[in-house]
Amino acid sequence: MTRTLSLLTATLLATAAHAQTATSVRLGYFPNLTHAPALIGLERGTFQKALGNVKLDARSFVSGTTLMEAFAAGQLDIAYVGPGPAINAATRGMPLQFIAGASEAGAVLVARRDSGIKTYKDLAGKRVAVPSLGNTQDISLRHILKEQGLKAQTDGGNVNVTPVPPADVLAAFAANRVDAALVPEPWGAALEAQGHGLVGNEKTVWRGGQYPSTILIVNTKFAQANPALVTAFLKAHADAVAFLNQKPAAAQAAVNNQLEKLTGQKLDPRVLQRAFTRTRFTTNLDLGALNEYAALNVEAGYARSVPDLKAFVKK
Repeated sequence: MTRTLSLLTATLLATAAHAQTATSVRLGYFPNLTHAPALIGLERGTFQKALGNVKLDARSFVSGTTLMEAFAAGQLDIAYVGPGPAINAATRGMPLQFIAGASEAGAVLVARRDSGIKTYKDLAGKRVAVPSLGNTQDISLRHILKEQGLKAQTDGGNVNVTPVPPADVLAAFAANRVDAALVPEPWGAALEAQGHGLVGNEKTVWRGGQYPSTILIVNTKFAQANPALVTAFLKAHADAVAFLNQKPAAAQAAVNNQLEKLTGQKLDPRVLQRAFTRTRFTTNLDLGALNEYAALNVEAGYARSVPDLKAFVKK
């Protein structure tokens, strides 16, 4: 990671067109375990410390779709987001750069205990929740359906794919509004703790679990104008990832504190511990996996072609 940061620093400095101008850094993220580096950086105050006198303006979103809308509107400078929305935005020409990985795997498919769903094929005729249409889990679900010979209702099939914010999926199960959900952690582990059934774990959802679930992006113009701020943030991000990997018990407590502040829900530590075992934290960007994701994006009908993602990745 040290070498990666050094190369990125040199690249950003070399391409900087303007002196640092920002008085604040507007950060977007979700209240999910797959966004744990953001939760850790906020809970420990390391993001603000790294930025010095420049104010950190952190904003929580419920899905990649709403976050990218804010990004497109110029309301965010840096964001943690799933590869699906990021690739969609890049395909549409949004000025952004992929600057680091954040987490891998960390999504599971859980079925309501009385739904009768035991396998992926049992999703036929059922209502399946994803965080939002076009997001990373939605794209993964549509690929699973295709492999099983199924289709979403919007594609002429009989699986009702419906958007539900992850933090609301427990309530959706309790009210029988959905039969299953492909959700990021810790919400999958929380559903399991209530007696609902795990149908697909983080490894069977896609690519044996070797795929990015959250990456870090920056607005291109912001990066060019503020290379020192981006470098400082990246160092704080790397510190958060190291903390997650080296001090998991303390990290789980910090993540739980942030989740309670954001969602009003304090999770059982055993739930969070299980969710951690299904999620990996990293600063590395897997370009091969991102390219395969871009192909799934086309397969799902959210894009017409696979973009050259190397143009968006800064190493």
